[in-house]
Amino acid sequence: MISINGTSEKRPAPSRPAQLDDKELEFQRIKTVIHEELVESLDLSTIGRIDEQQLRGEIVRLADELCRLRRKSLSEIDHRRMIDELVDEIFGLGPLEGLMRDETVSDILVNNSQEVFVERNGRLELTGVVFADDQHLMRIIQRIVSRVGRRIDEVSPMVDARLPDGSRVNAVAPPLALEGPKLSIRRFASKPFTLDSLCARGALPHPMAEFLKAAVASRLSFLISGGAGAGKTTLLGALSGFIPHDERLVTIEDSAELTLLHPHVVRMETRDPNTEGSGEVTQRELVRNSLRMRPDRILIGEVRGGEALDMLQAMNTGHEGSLTTIHANDTRDALARLEMMVAMTGFELPVTVVRQYIAAGLKMVVHLARLKGGQRCVTRVSEIVGVENGVYRLEDIFRFEQTGVDANGNAVGRFYATGYQPACLARMRASGAQLDDAIFAAGPC
Repeated sequence: MISINGTSEKRPAPSRPAQLDDKELEFQRIKTVIHEELVESLDLSTIGRIDEQQLRGEIVRLADELCRLRRKSLSEIDHRRMIDELVDEIFGLGPLEGLMRDETVSDILVNNSQEVFVERNGRLELTGVVFADDQHLMRIIQRIVSRVGRRIDEVSPMVDARLPDGSRVNAVAPPLALEGPKLSIRRFASKPFTLDSLCARGALPHPMAEFLKAAVASRLSFLISGGAGAGKTTLLGALSGFIPHDERLVTIEDSAELTLLHPHVVRMETRDPNTEGSGEVTQRELVRNSLRMRPDRILIGEVRGGEALDMLQAMNTGHEGSLTTIHANDTRDALARLEMMVAMTGFELPVTVVRQYIAAGLKMVVHLARLKGGQRCVTRVSEIVGVENGVYRLEDIFRFEQTGVDANGNAVGRFYATGYQPACLARMRASGAQLDDAIFAAGPC
């Protein structure tokens, strides 16, 4: 029996004192006024002729002057903080910049201008961060999306984008968002996770990791399934390090976020339609185009539509070893969703034909879950043996069984091998994989 997440402490979500909220809100409102005065004071004609360091110095000087005019409203501590945050307002993400510098934060969730949560170690915490008002929050959102050539307004009230550090951003504006704009930022580690580091964090045991390494190196195509925030993208990135470095990878994503441990990667990203409704480029179009780019493997960040059929065609016509992720509750649900996506292409293919095609292209499904307490782990590795009597024959190779929770509310359980020796093992060994039969013996691993 092991504790999956023994490092986190059980603690209730903190609440902010009302007086702290009022003081912070007033600080943000003063900052908004000074920010407007600061922008008006800048000589915009010289900005393009000086570098960023000089510009920062000029802004700090102007901010200091404007803050000194409000000595009665700002203490010495607030004065120094105001200057730092005014720089963040112009060059960064305003009140969120401090959270972005905190490496323990994995998600930043802005419910409204007065309510910002973060996730640390799999647990949500209410922060003391607030915005002056909805307009202040909206200004930060617009700055984020404009950097990647996208927009958000009443006509286009939803947007996906990314920050320069690779963090994934989703924003929803009124009228779709009630009670003000919403912003979600999924942050990624500054250094990509390796398979060894995931093992050290309890995401999977070493025997399972060795098997997945060999599967990737042997060009077995498989799905990585799981719920939102289960760690699918992280695992995909970690596994990419075991693709031979003489192979060419093409990645296709809605919002580029994959960080691959591989030297030869060609990255492509979809494009939303413009204001006239034209110019859209879908994942399906990118998958089709990627076949003309001489890829050895195609990695799709998340399959969610008709591109599923094109992906399967690629896997069945010389691009073995391709990988993708999919949202699903378990392995069979992942295959059912894939069937539904193939149907979205409009081709009326018999279900048996679709299943045979999926079983021919995919060899495994690796399922992840987010357990109680916030820990992510691989809960099932299943081989797709084939289709018998119109039904997938799935055999579990490794599994995780949750047996309860500890005193801190964290999941407790065990990883184990089922005793099934996969049919693909002969192919893996023919490709040079050296796997000990003992890792498949029934029992804990």
